[in-house]
Formats: sequence, C-alpha cells, structure tokens
Amino acid sequence: MPVISVTVLKSICPIANCKKYWTFLPAVLFTAAVAYLSLTESAQAPSVALSDKFLHAAFYTVLAIAWLLPLKSPISNIQFPIYVVLGVTAYGAFLELLQHFCTLTRSGEWLDLLADFVGALIGVMIIAIITIVNQSSTRKSSTRQ
Repeated sequence: MPVISVTVLKSICPIANCKKYWTFLPAVLFTAAVAYLSLTESAQAPSVALSDKFLHAAFYTVLAIAWLLPLKSPISNIQFPIYVVLGVTAYGAFLELLQHFCTLTRSGEWLDLLADFVGALIGVMIIAIITIVNQSSTRKSSTRQ
C-alpha cells in the first residue's frame, strides 16, 4: 500500500492546508462514534449499568462541547451556541428516527431526544461558565499589572 506524503496530501486536499479544520476532527470523530453506538444493534452494544437517559445526556453534553471547543471564543456570539444546541438536538432526532425505522432491536424515544437536548444545553452552559471564569480572571490579572 503506497504511503501518501503530507505534501501530496496538501496539494490534493485544500482542507489539509488549513489547521483550523483539523481542530474539528475530534468533534467529527465523536459525532461518528455517537452514531455508531446509537445504531448498533442491542445485542452487540456494550452493556452499561447507568441509566439510558443519563447516557444520552452525557454523550450529547460531550458532543456539544466537542463542537464548541474549536472556536476561539464560542460564547461571545450568542447565536453560535444556540445553533450548536439546535444542531446537536437535530442530530439526536435524526438518530432516533434511524433507530426507529432502520434497526431491528432499537426504537426511537421522545425521552431520549429530550435527554439529548438537555445534554446539549448542559454542554453549552459548561463552556459558557468556563469562558466567563477565564475572561474574569484575565481581566483581574491585567488590572493588577
């Protein structure tokens, strides 16, 4: 199997030239992992002792954070966090529909979608709190000097 050099890759794929696109790779990979885990048949899925709704909220919290982190200041523009919550929730709705119509041992549930929405909100709130704390500590340190 031939090995493609980075130079060849950059000439073929313009996205490879932009480092900012690579920052979204963890979000894309985690999004794919959520789809895989959501659509894997029940018999093949790993069993976990936690509540299904808790797992949905936890996964979608991480998913929202993964999409917000690559941005330099994700909370400065209030529209983007709203878009992330709506996008992550829409993705959850899409996966619930796929579970209902395309799997034999899974079913789509409204409460799962609600847990996805709550998880996305929690993720945005976590990033907002971290951003506010970082901004206030930066201001305090700049006023001391």
